[in-house]
Amino acid sequence: MEENGFRAQVRDIPDWEALKARYHVPPELQACHTAIVDGYVIEGHVPPEDVQRLLAERPDDVVGLAVPGMPVGSPGMEAPGWPTDPFAVVAFDENGPREIYAEYR
Repeated sequence: MEENGFRAQVRDIPDWEALKARYHVPPELQACHTAIVDGYVIEGHVPPEDVQRLLAERPDDVVGLAVPGMPVGSPGMEAPGWPTDPFAVVAFDENGPREIYAEYR
């Protein structure tokens, strides 16, 4: 993310379940990383261009974006010699998933 203009501060949070609950990350969208970027939740390996689009659009009805799991080929999960998994970036609100925000194949 830093290579794309974001400043990162890494924290090890012992009670990560409480953190995800506090920020309304639905269980089905949870992944290995949670970030708060200008008030939005970014869950998992979300491509930086989708975070930039979210910040440019600033939708009121979206709490954050998520890429559930750790799909091969998503940012930070590149694996030379392995086929890339298709994955979706999901926009969500306090009640759960809302819509597919972006798709990668």
